[in-house]
Amino acid sequence: MSILTSITSIRIGARSSKLSLRQVDEVAAALRAIDSDIAIEIAPISTLGDRNLDSPLPELGGKGAFTSEIERALIEGEIDLAVHSLKDLPVLEANGVIIGAVLQRATVSDVMISRGGARLASLPAGAAVGTSSLRRAAQIRRVRPDLQMPSIRGNVETRLRKLDDPHGPYQAIVLAAAGLERLDLANRITEVLPTGLMLPAPGQGAIAIQCLETYAGRDLLGAIDHRATRFAVTAERAFLHALGGGCSAPVASFASLEGDLLHLHGRVLSLDGSEVVDIEVVGRCTDLAAAADIGVGLAGQAISNGADRILEAIA
Repeated sequence: MSILTSITSIRIGARSSKLSLRQVDEVAAALRAIDSDIAIEIAPISTLGDRNLDSPLPELGGKGAFTSEIERALIEGEIDLAVHSLKDLPVLEANGVIIGAVLQRATVSDVMISRGGARLASLPAGAAVGTSSLRRAAQIRRVRPDLQMPSIRGNVETRLRKLDDPHGPYQAIVLAAAGLERLDLANRITEVLPTGLMLPAPGQGAIAIQCLETYAGRDLLGAIDHRATRFAVTAERAFLHALGGGCSAPVASFASLEGDLLHLHGRVLSLDGSEVVDIEVVGRCTDLAAAADIGVGLAGQAISNGADRILEAIA
């Protein structure tokens, strides 16, 4: 398949991790399926979040620590496209930068990997479950307040090595299923955490492709943009944005599109999981504006139910 385009080559920038480069491979394959004659070059970029594994993410600027340098390369013309895990992309993009496409979503669930195959319910009291996500930690504390939740940083392989270290502090870790599947590491999963217990991050499992508003190849990106995924993640991110929460806040959401009906489930938690606002809505959705409106509307309901008070206490 091909479409008429003036683009003959594309330079794609992304984080230099193995997972990020696997995601770039997916994007490149999707683009080549549209136009097999396009030359694609990959430019791995080292980000602050990848270089500094000792500081908590909020001290590094939140999830922007993984994206700002890649966006800078896009704005300065060093790359044509930027590829990200959408859950890592701040809801406020750099001026002149847009999400040109979102690929069809992979598995959205979070999973637990433990030593010895223990499931969440059977971990001993006081066991240490590693995660750098306030959202994951709060939802686990909601059902297992007896567990310790020490921070763990690094790419997927690094976190698995830390878990496997017999002298390390972790009895289990929590990761996104999509990343493990993309790295052919799904065999390491001990337990898939149901969304009733662990609602995912906005955009989890989806790959986002950024470009400049003026990019000449937006027709190409439109051809690989997955409609149902794009509507769903637009609603999820609008929910997060309307709450005033950043990517690191204990805010979770998941949307799915069936026909013209979008179902959106949102959750806001205190850090210890003792307070939670959990709400759902179904709305008619035929375009991105409607998807965003559904997210904003659900955020308003969450605020009416006390979500703003919970988030203000964390700030």
